[in-house]
Amino acid sequence: MIDILKALFLGVIEGFTEWLPISSTGHLILADEFIQLGASDAFKEMFDVVIQFGAIIAVIVLFWNKLWPFCWKSEEHGIDRFCKRDTWTMWFKVLVAMLPAAIIGIPLDDWFDEHFHNPTVVSIALIVYGIIFIVMEYAYKDKRFAIRSLSRMTYPVALGIGAFQVLSLIPGTSRSGSTIIGAMLLGCSRTVSAEFTFFLAIPVMAGASLIKLLKFGLAFTGTEVILLAVGMISAFVVSLLSIKWLMGYVRKHDFKIFGWYRIVLGVIVLVYFYVVK
Repeated sequence: MIDILKALFLGVIEGFTEWLPISSTGHLILADEFIQLGASDAFKEMFDVVIQFGAIIAVIVLFWNKLWPFCWKSEEHGIDRFCKRDTWTMWFKVLVAMLPAAIIGIPLDDWFDEHFHNPTVVSIALIVYGIIFIVMEYAYKDKRFAIRSLSRMTYPVALGIGAFQVLSLIPGTSRSGSTIIGAMLLGCSRTVSAEFTFFLAIPVMAGASLIKLLKFGLAFTGTEVILLAVGMISAFVVSLLSIKWLMGYVRKHDFKIFGWYRIVLGVIVLVYFYVVK
């Protein structure tokens, strides 16, 4: 029962931090110091990634109308009778944005985990990107972004956002943080940057979860199945709330608060692991 409660809490952390540009990895590293599942290291490593699937389902539920590309319009003819052109175009842009992660990220994923998954790297990434968010928001304070809807995003811009996503291979960077920064630097509004980050996460996070699952194998114990299910369900529920909150927030505010939060969290990670511990 204690491990189930721990899995529940870790799912809450994942659901809250995955979509905000504050690094779910940084939070899970800290959480692991105090909330350790009674399971093997291999299972815990897989658990931290696969519970993201619950967060993915939340995006699909919330944005279903924008994500589902098929329709039926009897009064129209041709491809428009069965398909939403804008939705298919958006998915093609997502596929283009996935290319850098597929080419660079998949082969180097284990190497980055082995060499960079430590408190020092995580804290530095948290602080550096926190500073970038703050500086960028001051520089873009009165900027009117050229791309204010997904339909105006070009394929080169989508590819550029995908290139920024590769930076999230460094733990503590935050996948959503790197793609939001990249999208804004390439001329996307805060709302478009956040939405495209959510959509891009679906295939990327689903692929990462599948890879971790296959590496671990499918020989789960009953307890492991329960822990994984609890983690995914809690991540799903909390993701629904955090995504709704973020989309409402970015329509009226900038990202500076997340920059300051990242800096504070980075300092906490450093102090805990090199002073307190």
